[in-house]
Amino acid sequence: MTDYKIISISGKSGLFKLLTTTKSGIIAESLKEGKRIMAPFTNISALDEIAIYTYEEEVPLWEVFKKIAEKEEFSNSIDHKSDKKTLESYFKEILPEYDEDRVYPSHIKKIVQWYNLLQDADLLKDYLSKKEAAEKDEANKDETPES
Repeated sequence: MTDYKIISISGKSGLFKLLTTTKSGIIAESLKEGKRIMAPFTNISALDEIAIYTYEEEVPLWEVFKKIAEKEEFSNSIDHKSDKKTLESYFKEILPEYDEDRVYPSHIKKIVQWYNLLQDADLLKDYLSKKEAAEKDEANKDETPES
């Protein structure tokens, strides 16, 4: 299991492993190049905190990744540089109820790119397993009667 957080850093392309924190920010390692960088706290977003708008609710990003993985049988998805219509059509297959007014083609592009980065770094199965286990733990806590 992974014991680190996977993050996005605004202004930087790709995904990063959060390695440690400092007084003024974080030190992270690129999943693609393996290079380490420093970034201020204000510029980071954990993938665990990102959700996708649908007409009914917000769907956690990891659940979208899971749907893509099931569709693609845990292999790479389409190219994130595909044209807008191709990306939107593909995403409609994955999450038919996504809110087209609030989920932009640039978001879809980023989701597909991130999925492929996790897959290429051989972290996707670990990431999804970790999220599913956390979800089950949370559900078990909710079902356990209080003494």
